[in-house]
Amino acid sequence: MISAAALLLALVPTYVAVFAAEILHGLTAGILTSAIAAISLGLVGRRAMSVRTGRNYRFAGAGHALTAATMGLSGAYFSEHAIFIAAAILCVPALVALSFIRAGEIDYARARNAATSADQMHKWARIRDLLKNRPLLLFGGCLVLFQLADASMLPLLGENIANQAGSPSTSMAGLIIVPQIVVAALAPWVGYHSEAKGRRPLLLIGFALEPVRAGVLALTTSYPFLVLAQLLDGVSSAIITVLTVLVVTDLTTGSGRFNLARGMVGTATGIAASVSTMTTGFLDQELGRTTAFICTAVIAAAATGLLWFFQSETKPARYVD
Repeated sequence: MISAAALLLALVPTYVAVFAAEILHGLTAGILTSAIAAISLGLVGRRAMSVRTGRNYRFAGAGHALTAATMGLSGAYFSEHAIFIAAAILCVPALVALSFIRAGEIDYARARNAATSADQMHKWARIRDLLKNRPLLLFGGCLVLFQLADASMLPLLGENIANQAGSPSTSMAGLIIVPQIVVAALAPWVGYHSEAKGRRPLLLIGFALEPVRAGVLALTTSYPFLVLAQLLDGVSSAIITVLTVLVVTDLTTGSGRFNLARGMVGTATGIAASVSTMTTGFLDQELGRTTAFICTAVIAAAATGLLWFFQSETKPARYVD
């Protein structure tokens, strides 16, 4: 689906084709993110999930950085169409790597976070039980607010970069690469220290950096400060992407509904991201970029406050598997 979307953007850049490509690309986020988390849990179990998730996002961050560099250079030295051709070609080695995963090594009960006893591992919690899981709903609400603030920042930066002199493709690629390098460096550290120090302290750091980032972007369009803002984004992303998987795992232990809960959280944050981009784009157009970024800073601060006052530690005292 990713390859097909990239080829549509490269070869048939009409409105309908681009719309179809965006739908394909959006669907993959819902499939791949949840599937990788479930496969990881099925392979290593709850006890090793923190370290495994950190390693996953290290490879993901490194891959994103290399891809952004490749696509930026393709756009700068060849053409804009070459960016999407490069993305389609990169799907080939990804499919080769996927073929090496052996389905028989994935424990199905562990992959959905089911109970460990033989008589319970094939049972599921009711969906309404998830809707009564207040810590899970609270965490999902914090993530929705965070995405309302975060999702629109890079598109707004892209508009600013496009209006500046020089090579927009190379400049934008740099802003994408910087946070991914940080994610690749920090994600394993986040996984390790979430076991040593708990989830909540790290989450507070990740959330608290977001209003600072928005404040920097509201004050200046100087490229070095944009890079600084993206460094903060890298730290925040490393923490929140890793800990989202771990907190949902903690809060659904024994329910058999890890994948459903992960999907529900992903759906809610995806909707928030769409609303964020549309709303902030409107604010930018009507009231200016400074106002748009100040609004995102306020929302990010609200998410941090909600987490600080109401979210308790989710790491279990001991693992049952």
